[in-house]
Amino acid sequence: MPTFVTETLPYIVIGAIIIAVLLSAIRIMREYERAVVFTLGRFSGVKGPGLIILVPIVQQLVRIDLRTLVLDVPSQDVISRDNVSVKVNAVIYFRVVDADKAVIQVENFMAATSQLAQTTLRSVLGKHELDEMLAERDKLNRDIQEILDSQTDAWGIKVANVEIKHVDINESMIRAIARQAEAERYRRARIIGAEAEQQAAEKLVEAGEMLARRPESMQLRYLSTLQDIAGEKNSTIVFPVPVEFLQALAAPATVQRETASRRRGSEATQA
Repeated sequence: MPTFVTETLPYIVIGAIIIAVLLSAIRIMREYERAVVFTLGRFSGVKGPGLIILVPIVQQLVRIDLRTLVLDVPSQDVISRDNVSVKVNAVIYFRVVDADKAVIQVENFMAATSQLAQTTLRSVLGKHELDEMLAERDKLNRDIQEILDSQTDAWGIKVANVEIKHVDINESMIRAIARQAEAERYRRARIIGAEAEQQAAEKLVEAGEMLARRPESMQLRYLSTLQDIAGEKNSTIVFPVPVEFLQALAAPATVQRETASRRRGSEATQA
């Protein structure tokens, strides 16, 4: 005689299967998620966010996150245009804008974007010299971002930003760069000193020409110099005397010598 359990067990199993199938048909997509739905293997649309009901067994879905994703590009060995070996790594910020393309057009968009970023990083930086890598990083970031964005557009991906994190140089190259920078600073200092001397010489020439045109300016300069010397407590004072002043003092003696010479000449003639 069959018992109650043996009679109801088949119905319990069937009910559990039905409940499991119904639960598998219900999906909830968050605000930042989309569901790429396939019906019997064919793409049938993108659904979400919210409640999604699928036909069990017939339909399947793939979840896609639409938030901005951060991809850390591994360190890459790059040979610059001036044949300097450096290690460069970067970080990429991107997001999925077309969920169906991200699923259908590429097998794994994360891995594909990472590989593409590595090759693009080596290609772009290899066209620039080391100085440009260090000084024009913003421009290089934009160039890499534009290339990646154009190439990943077919995958439904938008590359928002690219940032070069580190440009690592070996120790010997760092010392060479330091020596080059020191030599450049010395060269600039020499140039600035030479330009200062040239400007000072030009000003002295201009001052000499002005004093030559206006003798009274020389007298004022002479008096100013005497005043400056008087203000200093020096045991020895040197007075600069103009040549015209010495000539004026020597003029009477010169006249006396010339008069005496003429007088002796006249006496010799009379004798």
